[in-house]
Amino acid sequence: MKEYILSGARVYLGGTFHRADVHVQNGRFAAIAKNLAVPAGVPVISCTSYYIFPGLTDVHVHLREPGFSYKATVKSETAAAARGGYTTVCAMPNLKPAPDAPETLEAELSVIRRDASVHVLPYGTITAGRAGEKLSDMEGLAPLVFGYSDDGSGVQSESLMEEALRRAKALRKPVCAHCEVGSPDGAIHDGEYAAAHGIPGISSESEWEMIRRDIELVRRTGAQYHVCHISTKESVAIIREAKREGLPVTCETAPHYLVFTDASLKDDGAFRMNPPIRAERDREALIESILDGTIDMIATDHAPHSAEEKSGGLRSSVMGVVGLETALSVMYTEFVRPGLITKRRLMALLHDNAKRIFGIGTDIEVGAPADFTVFDPNPLAPVNTADFRSAGKSSPFAGRGVFGRVMLTAVEGDIVWSETDFVPKSML
Repeated sequence: MKEYILSGARVYLGGTFHRADVHVQNGRFAAIAKNLAVPAGVPVISCTSYYIFPGLTDVHVHLREPGFSYKATVKSETAAAARGGYTTVCAMPNLKPAPDAPETLEAELSVIRRDASVHVLPYGTITAGRAGEKLSDMEGLAPLVFGYSDDGSGVQSESLMEEALRRAKALRKPVCAHCEVGSPDGAIHDGEYAAAHGIPGISSESEWEMIRRDIELVRRTGAQYHVCHISTKESVAIIREAKREGLPVTCETAPHYLVFTDASLKDDGAFRMNPPIRAERDREALIESILDGTIDMIATDHAPHSAEEKSGGLRSSVMGVVGLETALSVMYTEFVRPGLITKRRLMALLHDNAKRIFGIGTDIEVGAPADFTVFDPNPLAPVNTADFRSAGKSSPFAGRGVFGRVMLTAVEGDIVWSETDFVPKSML
């Protein structure tokens, strides 16, 4: 393991920022204090203009292996995570084979062990093959997975979902639900843009009706239930009320739902995802729920596809966009710099709440694994997808000016990303 000191940074410690030096040794935080003595021969990285954040956590990403390596690989997408400041990601089970039993999960685990450069926590499926007909081997998967999801497909059977929640509660695992009634037969939000351009729409009801159903099931079962990528005003209201009741319900949204509306759409596959970018009323409700704490986490739903798959515009491109390499800068630019949220709230959305709710991720404290990111808040530059480490290049933020960049990311002290010339070559 490398030993080094990061000097003079503004370090996120226990919910607040402090000027300090950080000594990393043997994969852990060895000391955190002002004006640390530098042992002979230990390199020092000057960070006086930068922040040191705990490594970010994303509970909703797609890594595409096994089964879809023509889109991306565990190696390429964990490299993208590192460039974006993430040290822990939870990998969705839209794979082939679908991880619905220990035997099918092993194909994914073997690739993760071989190629991942950040911590990867896999999901198991809720249903066998994500087909929605019978439950997966939830008990067999439990020691090996973060939680259960059929992401990309809502579990249509109420009785099957209720049984899944009961079993998940007994196993002390979360169910993380893609909420959608039926399967999408539209391309974008069923709003003004869809009507004006004759494009089939996806209704808001398809999302919030299933959330409402599932929350009733949570009332019956008491299971830990997390709603993926909420996008509508009604979803926010339903989840806010469930939290007021004290139900074990949490949720996430993604940066593109907070920044864009259907009035922002371009006939470009980079604007096609499921759920779709919604109307201004929905965006305003999501922002309000970021401010009042209804939304617990920012997740990216990072979903790389091949260039060909994303070349069909709004009508025929496959669903999904990438986000790991833009989320931190976008949230910093759109919400922290204008004063809508504090940097502490940003850390809650990108790290603290995942640790508090799910017990994943690492804080910056002496003795803890040295998972962290160094962030420069100052540079302004357009998002250049050609620079992405992700194999997927389709992003609605392409060309948009954002402040900030990740200078370095470390996992258990090992530097897994650094900007050119920021770190002495002898350390890499």
